[in-house]
Amino acid sequence: MAVFEYHSHLPQPRTEVFDWFSRPGAIVRLWPPFGGRVRRPPSDGLNPGSQTLLSVGLPGRAGLAGTALSAVVGSRIPGSPRAEVPWRARHTQLDPGRSFTDVMESGPLASWRHHHSFSDEGPGCRMRDTVEYSLPAPLANRCAARALDVPAELSRIFDYRTAQLKDDLALHHAFRDVAPLTVAVTGATGLIGTQLCALLESGGHRVLRMVRHRPRHDGEIQWDPASGTLNPEDLAGCDAVVHLAGHPIGGRFTEENKRKILESRRTGTDLVARTLAELASDGRTRTLVSASAIGYYGAHPHHPNPSRDAPDPQGGPDSQGSGDGLPRPLTEQDSPGDDFLAQVTRVWEEACRPASDAGVRVVNVRTGLVLTPAGGLLAQFLPLYLAGVGGPLGDREQQSWIGIDDIVSIYAFALLNDRVEGPVNAVAPEPVSARQFATTLGRVLHRPSLVPVPSLGPALLLGPEGAREIAQADQRVSSAHLESLGYQFRHRDLESQLRHVLGR
Repeated sequence: MAVFEYHSHLPQPRTEVFDWFSRPGAIVRLWPPFGGRVRRPPSDGLNPGSQTLLSVGLPGRAGLAGTALSAVVGSRIPGSPRAEVPWRARHTQLDPGRSFTDVMESGPLASWRHHHSFSDEGPGCRMRDTVEYSLPAPLANRCAARALDVPAELSRIFDYRTAQLKDDLALHHAFRDVAPLTVAVTGATGLIGTQLCALLESGGHRVLRMVRHRPRHDGEIQWDPASGTLNPEDLAGCDAVVHLAGHPIGGRFTEENKRKILESRRTGTDLVARTLAELASDGRTRTLVSASAIGYYGAHPHHPNPSRDAPDPQGGPDSQGSGDGLPRPLTEQDSPGDDFLAQVTRVWEEACRPASDAGVRVVNVRTGLVLTPAGGLLAQFLPLYLAGVGGPLGDREQQSWIGIDDIVSIYAFALLNDRVEGPVNAVAPEPVSARQFATTLGRVLHRPSLVPVPSLGPALLLGPEGAREIAQADQRVSSAHLESLGYQFRHRDLESQLRHVLGR
């Protein structure tokens, strides 16, 4: 049996750190997106007998490619098989405030025992992870062990976990004087919703998931935007609602799909906003944080004529640069665009009006390209890059991105900081060109990035209009307003973000 140990120092007191581990959401926040997913969280916290169901991928590049490919296929074919194997874990020992232990009941290894211990170290604490494991018989030889390099893979995983833990604890510590909130969340099982719910719960807040089916658990609220069904009493005890739900935008831009994209956002947001407005007379202070997108500014906002493929050489107010040859970053005060997605986001934000008119604090989170191997643009790129045929999706087009952990932290920041109101650009401070994105991703993966993505590919998947507004978008967007409110980014530059979520 092999033994792996990992030590880390945390600036927060031992009891504060241990409390974080004991709350719902902790395992979701710690599980690396390059290593599988949490299928069912602990059934009874850290208590002995509590069970967790995980899915794990292969180590290294193969696992990363499998995870990304599974995410892409799963988004188009729900219920499709994933390139992962189940891992059932059970908690066996608990010394409150000091240690806990879990073991693998079934999974890809012959055995696994993970002991977590916490000790005081100055004003903070030291956390020690001790893993005892053995490989299955077919792999229990020197050559296989060297090829798998389990210690290196475990170091990669625990580096990720430690970074997540430190950043999450720092966020919660910054708002330690804010009373725990009760927050209802639509779209709670989506890419952002899953991580946001986990972040809030691990910080001590109560999360109510708004679902279309009949509630199966105490923490669920039924609603149906298509029929206008939402009982105001279900939201009466809430301090805030985070509204993420909407028909997926990544499909082909047929007239029917466009109608669903627009109407799902109009009707869902209007229902939530009107319900909160109806409750406003009870005098309780409430907040609505609603998703939006940088598509508000149009796909080509730096071009005076959006139908053109290059900026007008005569310039204009929207094409004036910032002194470095790049277009001026767009702020929340800039005008909306006039293409389809700009229309969608205008309708989306306007649908919040009943809530704001009734005195509800409303925040519209204008989200950039969300980066995670668990879904979205990055998941679609990874299999190509890992196969050696990756490359830029364009050339000089500006891509305003945001890491998955920063976007969920921005939502939490908007909930907890009452200075945040109105539209907020949720993008990292350092946008990149399409070519810079490709070069950086190739460098992080140690793979070539020379094969341009043919324009025909996005057009086939999204249609000509969808390709122009999504794949070929050129948007340089500013994060200055968000930073002026006090938000501190986890990852300001693309390379650090990619290295974190890819474990590289």
